[in-house]
Amino acid sequence: MPSRSRGVYRWVSTHYGADPLHLLALIACFALAGYAAGRVVAAGILAGFLVWFVGAAIIHDLLLYPLYSLADIVVQRRPWHRRRPPSGPVQWPPLVNYLRVPAALSGLLLLVWFPLILRFAEHNYRKASGLDTSPYLGRWLLVTGVLFAGSALAYAIRLRRDRSSSGSRTRLRPPRPGMPP
Repeated sequence: MPSRSRGVYRWVSTHYGADPLHLLALIACFALAGYAAGRVVAAGILAGFLVWFVGAAIIHDLLLYPLYSLADIVVQRRPWHRRRPPSGPVQWPPLVNYLRVPAALSGLLLLVWFPLILRFAEHNYRKASGLDTSPYLGRWLLVTGVLFAGSALAYAIRLRRDRSSSGSRTRLRPPRPGMPP
């Protein structure tokens, strides 16, 4: 029986062009998207959903993507970011991803919850839930702080691991101000 299942696996891989698990994941994603579309149609909010979806795609593709791509280019090409030859002292690990990930997650949270964080939906939220939106800004700031603190902790662990793996002969030194690393 195992040889038969290997044969089926090989046949699906050959005819589909990718791993069969990829096909199953794709089918599951389409099923979930179809279920969500069905719920939107059943709720009678298709027009509002389409306006939101198209607007979000346009705002992201025409405004947000160029902005955060430009910010990433600026961070990557900063003047103090020069490569040192491998024979020099141990390098600090690149910091950019330790800033990029918490900033992206914090920005995503702000994008999703900005009407409540910035108190634009105070009246509607109070009417729907009987609560005010005052805790949202503090909670978003707290989550953002925790994300950056966790990233700083991960960076410190990486520094310590790199230092311990480099041996006692070399020291991990930060670049001197005004000098390329």
